[in-house]
Amino acid sequence: MVAIHCTHSNLMKKMIELKFDLHTTIGDLKARLHMHCGTPASAQRLILRDGGQDIAHLDDDSKMMGFYSIESGMTIHIIDTDPFSMSRGGGLEDVSLIQKYKMDDETYEARKGTVRQWIKEQKEADPNWKPPKQNNFSGNPWEKQPPPAPGAAEEIETGPETVAGMEVGMRCECQPGARRGEIAYVGEVAGLSGGGHWLGVRFDEPVGRSNGVVKGETIFECMERYGGFLRGKNVTVGDFPEAELDLEDTDEEEDEL
Repeated sequence: MVAIHCTHSNLMKKMIELKFDLHTTIGDLKARLHMHCGTPASAQRLILRDGGQDIAHLDDDSKMMGFYSIESGMTIHIIDTDPFSMSRGGGLEDVSLIQKYKMDDETYEARKGTVRQWIKEQKEADPNWKPPKQNNFSGNPWEKQPPPAPGAAEEIETGPETVAGMEVGMRCECQPGARRGEIAYVGEVAGLSGGGHWLGVRFDEPVGRSNGVVKGETIFECMERYGGFLRGKNVTVGDFPEAELDLEDTDEEEDEL
């Protein structure tokens, strides 16, 4: 048994370590190579190579491979003698030569259940409707968007305008969770990451994450878990009397500490 490499005159690919019994005739060898390269046995001319040098022409189909002293690691080069071979000019490897099917607009317009038809129906129902933005990762606008990369989160507004009209002592409702309480602080907090303006809220129930102390400095007074620092966009002031709250855990937010 020997393991030989095979190359082809019309193909870029190289067939690595094909195993043959030395008792295999050259005729049977060609039949097996036909299965690997597509060239019929009758159109094959075989050359045995070793180290890039031609050492024998395998011309006699009746002879066994052992007759030519073939050893593992040698290469058999296949020359395709068929002038009309499908493999000529990249016919079996160059996909750019394949004629693609193209549908004309008239045929596509007549089809049912197409994206074009669906978009037309949406615009007929709502003239202001716009298709979803393209997914920059796959090009499919309807595919679920992947999570944003670290550091690519949407920038949060933190200026004084975000807490305008909110004063200490006002009743409020905070999101997420519709948690109710009273504003206990309005302004900047040096010890909080993200900077900008915060609202310190004293909740009616233990649904917060703070006790009003930031890095050893008391910003406002409250019991443990009765306080929280939130961005203005998550707080609504108004007539919010104390009420029973859902004490289920809420999702963590980057704009609450």
